[in-house]
Order: sequence, then structure tokens, then C-alpha cells
Amino acid sequence: MTRLKLLNWLAWTMGIACAAIGVYHLVLGIASVPGETSAGATVDSRERFYNAIFLGYGLAWIWAVRQSPIPARAVRGLAGIMLIGGVGRLLSVLVHGWPHWFQIPLAVIELVLPPLYFWLADADERAARAPAPQREPAPHATP
Repeated sequence: MTRLKLLNWLAWTMGIACAAIGVYHLVLGIASVPGETSAGATVDSRERFYNAIFLGYGLAWIWAVRQSPIPARAVRGLAGIMLIGGVGRLLSVLVHGWPHWFQIPLAVIELVLPPLYFWLADADERAARAPAPQREPAPHATP
């Protein structure tokens, strides 16, 4: 798979997954969080608010992948946000200990995917800058 195809596939997957997860958590609130049953109105309100933002994050990925070429700056920025989220999860482990097991694979994804996105980010811009294949010149008509 070429870098461009991988970037395209990963960006679409990230956008759709994040938008769907955002909607799921926005609608269900705290009931959507594994291991949480009764955190109260304040935490539920925060969960729904943050997931509206997560929905927007997914839509930003979809916006980026629909551009031609896919803007490397947007991909790097969105991947950087994901990386900061993964670092936040590590900070939480240091402060509060290990979360529900489901959060651990999410942290791994948030720490592993950004370097891949950073590497893939300019694949479409590079392809757009590449010279077009040379065509044979048309024969000139002679009088």
C-alpha cells in the first residue's frame, strides 16, 4: 500500500471512528464510559460536552481527507492533538493509577498512531508536486 493510500485510509477511518464515538458518548453521557455507573450530573455534563468536541475532531479529520491535496499541516495538527491526549492518559496513570482495561488499548493507539501520521502527512502534497509523466510530443503537421 502506498503512503498516499495509507494516509487516505487512516484519515477516513480516524474521522469516521471519532465522529461516531463522539455521537455515541454525547447521546449516552456517562453511561457510555466503561467502568462508570453513577458519576453524577457534573461528570455526565462534562462527558457530553467533551464528546461534542470529539465529534468535531472527527469531522476535522473528514474535512482534511476531503481536501485535494490532503493538507499535511492539518494532518500533523490533528495527530498532535491525539498525541497530547495519549500523554494525558499517561499522566492520569501516574496520578490515579490504571484505568478500566478498555482505556489501555486506546492509550496505545493514541501514542502509536501520531508518529505514523507525522510520517504520512505530506504524502498527498508530495504526489501533487510530482511532475506528470512525460507524453510523446504530438507530431507537427508539415505543409
